[in-house]
Amino acid sequence: MPRIAVDLNRCQGYAQCAFLAPEVFAMHGDEALLYDPEPGEEQREKLAQAASACPVQAVLVDAVDAVDVTAEAVSGR
Repeated sequence: MPRIAVDLNRCQGYAQCAFLAPEVFAMHGDEALLYDPEPGEEQREKLAQAASACPVQAVLVDAVDAVDVTAEAVSGR
C-alpha cells in the first residue's frame, strides 16, 4: 500500500494533485489541502502523476518508509 506525505510548508495550493488524484487529495477552501495518507494500491499510478505534477514538489510518495529506514540506520536500531 502506498504511503504519502505532503510538505504543507512547501505546498502553495496549486491543486494539481487534487486534479490528478481526486480520490486522494482535495482542496478545502483556497489554501488547505486534505489528503488520505494511506490510499489503496489502485491509486499508485495517479499518485505518481500527482507527485510529479506538483510545481513545488510537496507531494512525497512512499517517502515515509525511506525516512523511517534512514532514521533507523543512523540511530543503529
